[in-house]
Amino acid sequence: MASSGNGGTSGGTSGGTSWGTSWEGGGADVTDESTRERAGESGDDGTGLPASIEAAWGLRERPTKGRKPGLSLARIVDTAVTVAATEGLPAVSMGRIAKKLGVSPMSLYRYVAAKDELYVLMQEAIIGDPPALPAPGTDWRTAMAEWAWEMRRICYENLWALRIPVSSPPATPRMVAWWEWGLVALEGTRLDWGEKLSVILMVNGHVRHEATLMADLAAAVEASGRSADAVLAGYGRTIQRLADPARFPSVAEMLAAGVLDVPEEPESPDYEFVFGLERMLDGIDLLVRERGGDSGVGRDRGTGAGRDTGGGRDAGVGGRGGEKGAKPVA
Repeated sequence: MASSGNGGTSGGTSGGTSWGTSWEGGGADVTDESTRERAGESGDDGTGLPASIEAAWGLRERPTKGRKPGLSLARIVDTAVTVAATEGLPAVSMGRIAKKLGVSPMSLYRYVAAKDELYVLMQEAIIGDPPALPAPGTDWRTAMAEWAWEMRRICYENLWALRIPVSSPPATPRMVAWWEWGLVALEGTRLDWGEKLSVILMVNGHVRHEATLMADLAAAVEASGRSADAVLAGYGRTIQRLADPARFPSVAEMLAAGVLDVPEEPESPDYEFVFGLERMLDGIDLLVRERGGDSGVGRDRGTGAGRDTGGGRDAGVGGRGGEKGAKPVA
C-alpha cells in the first residue's frame, strides 16, 4: 500500500508517535546470527535494519555468495506484486514466489529474510514517487488535499496492499518521500512537528479506511450476484422490517426520509471520500487558525519531485508506481 507507514500507521501525538523504535516484531530478527547470514547481513557494521531495506537505500550490495544467476531483489519483489495483484495478498508466500521464479524457496532468503520484510518492499515498489512538491505559496489545505487524492489513487490501483498489516513507520525511500511531501504541505503553518505528523496520520487513515470500505462493499456486491442498487434496496427493506420505530425512532425517521432509496441519478463514487476529507480539513483548519494561520509552502524550496531520496528504483527494489494491481471501485 499504499500508506504513511509500512502497512499503515497508528496514532500520533503532539510529542511524538506511538510507533516502536525498531523492526522488532515487524520483520526478521536481525540480531539472530543465522537470520543475518541468510539475509546477507554480517552484523559487524550494519545499521540494524534488514539487509534488503539497506539495499533499498543503496547502503549495501546484496551478497554474491550462492546467488542464483538472473535472480535479484527487484525480480523477487515484482513477482510478489504480480501474485498479490492477480491472486490476492494471502497467495504471497516464499514458496509461491520461488515457484514462479523457478528457484528454491531457500534461495530467496539471500535477498529477503522474511515475508513481512517482503511486504515492505512490495509497498515500496507500487507506491511510486510522489508528485512534484507543492508550488511556492500553495496553502496547506490545497496541498494536503492533493496528497490525499494521490494516496487514494495508489490505494485504489493496489487494493491488495491495504491488507498488509502495520509493522513500522516509513523506512524505505519512497515511503519517506511521501512523508516529506506531507510535511512540506504543512510547513507554512505554525503547527508543531507532532501536530503535523498527526495531521498526516489522520488524513492517511481516512484515505485507507474509505478505500478499504469501498473495496469490501464492492466485493460483497459481486459475491451476491446482484447489482449495487439491488443490494442497497434489499438492505433498506430488511432494516425497515427489523427496526421497530418505537425502539429505533431515529433509524425509522432516516429510512422514511428515503436516504437508503436507490437515487434517480447515480451518486458520485467519490462522494463519501470528498465529504469525509472536507470535514476533516475543516477541523484541521480551525487548529491551524488557532495556531496563527498559514503562510503557504516556502518560496525558497524547489518544486521538483525528483530530489534524491537516497535509493528507490536505482537501489534494486523495483519500480511499479502507478501500475494498476486492481481496478478502482466504481
